[in-house]
Amino acid sequence: MARGYQTDDVKQKLVEVLSESKTGLSGVEISEKLGINRVTMTKYLNIFAAEGLIRQKNIGNVNLWFVDEGSESFSFPSDYFKAKNKYIEFLEGNSKQHIYNLIKNCLHSNAQPVKIMSEIIIPASESIQELFEQGKISKPEQKLLFSLISNSIKIITLDTVDINPEKNVIVISADSKNSIIAEAASATFHSDEWNVLHLGDMSDSIDVLFDLDFEKFLSSIWKQKIGIMIIVVFSDTQEGLKFFSQAINSIKGKFGKKMFLVLCSKNKKAGVKADLITDTFENVFQWSQTTFESNQK
Repeated sequence: MARGYQTDDVKQKLVEVLSESKTGLSGVEISEKLGINRVTMTKYLNIFAAEGLIRQKNIGNVNLWFVDEGSESFSFPSDYFKAKNKYIEFLEGNSKQHIYNLIKNCLHSNAQPVKIMSEIIIPASESIQELFEQGKISKPEQKLLFSLISNSIKIITLDTVDINPEKNVIVISADSKNSIIAEAASATFHSDEWNVLHLGDMSDSIDVLFDLDFEKFLSSIWKQKIGIMIIVVFSDTQEGLKFFSQAINSIKGKFGKKMFLVLCSKNKKAGVKADLITDTFENVFQWSQTTFESNQK
């Protein structure tokens, strides 16, 4: 803290002053503009540089600090709507660097990964899908935009976290439409220190041997049965929900009471069984964390 400033305050003010300068500012100039002593300011600059928020360049005998184009601070939760609209705008304009910078800005503004996914990434993905279904964009363009979304999700996983070996999760998409959501879920779990096994689109595995194959797979990756294992299935179809719920439930008894099944779908869920059935992305994570904590007692 400096003169009553919190780190977030310093970060916001730093981005503002550097954004106003096209030639960069020295540490001394930044210190004077923000009213923070040089030693403390140097510590802040090094921290923010390590986070990738700012960069340093040597010009002659002077070290100047810059902020990357497109960097800005958000105030969450009020700015989620603003960030979502910008994200969609950058997607439609195929502005790759702006897309990536926006996600970085959200992280630097202390947005929770689950909120980035539920309030920005997933609505944008749904918007792109709607444009395709309405014939407003072609299949190649849809694939390109989904690729950009996928790459922006990967930014979330770049942060190094200490994985908890007792928090295990397998994420499955029952169809191609839910691939992005499954990828977003995996990144969110990762940010919360879960050991994530992302299987992605498993629609080509829907056959009579799936339960046996999946049982072998579980036995190989969860040999010691440490902690809990949650299997999360995202599906756009009733058929996908039924198949995976039946197949996974048929082998649950062989792995004990610390294996759980979660089904997430916006479609009807009649005739399916799971430990949690929801249509809300955030519920998946809240329930998973609560389940882990209850099993620690």
